[in-house]
Amino acid sequence: MTFNAEKVKKDIVKWIKDWFEENGKDCKAVVGISGGKDSSVVAALCVEALGKERVLGVMMPKGEQFDIDVSHKLANYLDIESIVINIQNAYEGVVRELSKHFDSFEGQAKVNLPPRLRMSVLYAVSQSVNGRVANTCNLSEDWVGYATKFGDGAGDFSPLAKLTVQEVKAIGRVMELPAIFVDKVPIDGLCGKTDEDNLGFTYAVLDMYIREGICEHLDTKEKIDRMHKANLFKLQPMPTFEYQP
Repeated sequence: MTFNAEKVKKDIVKWIKDWFEENGKDCKAVVGISGGKDSSVVAALCVEALGKERVLGVMMPKGEQFDIDVSHKLANYLDIESIVINIQNAYEGVVRELSKHFDSFEGQAKVNLPPRLRMSVLYAVSQSVNGRVANTCNLSEDWVGYATKFGDGAGDFSPLAKLTVQEVKAIGRVMELPAIFVDKVPIDGLCGKTDEDNLGFTYAVLDMYIREGICEHLDTKEKIDRMHKANLFKLQPMPTFEYQP
């Protein structure tokens, strides 16, 4: 089936308008912006749905971030208000305290700390400006669990959660966003590696498998299936004990 980016874009804009009418009338959309396709498209959709005065971009480098200039360019292009909150001191403080209790604070716990600090910052900003936090994850990332639970996987509303990377890019193009934002190499600005370096396969391969069930390499297919199954818990509501008094 051909993806109708123009129609989907219009549907998302309406959905954002309706969601805010019911869940945050007159509130601002607070978007963590990296200058990459997801945050760029989400910010642009929010501007179209709510007006630029109701969109706030938040940049959250951890120390020096080599590509933060792209985030500034996005804010200037969309003509939205933006702020920079550096999480380096907060990160170092938490790591210092944790290191008092654990001999080796490394691995995924350490990797996932900055995204969770960033989300704490977004919610602190949101509550300070009467806002609602935008989740910028896409279906491709969520499919293989490439998001931190209660970190970049959190948010109040999620415009792109059902769209693959290729579909998000298509929406960016019909919105006529400059290529620097749509085609920027996906990178989290934390570990120095690209998303695809970390995943071990490209988003184009992943998207074809998600939408068409086609994956040419068996080892890649098995890896995607394994990651999908292992990370389903991130997408499901928190299990609760059903007490019946």
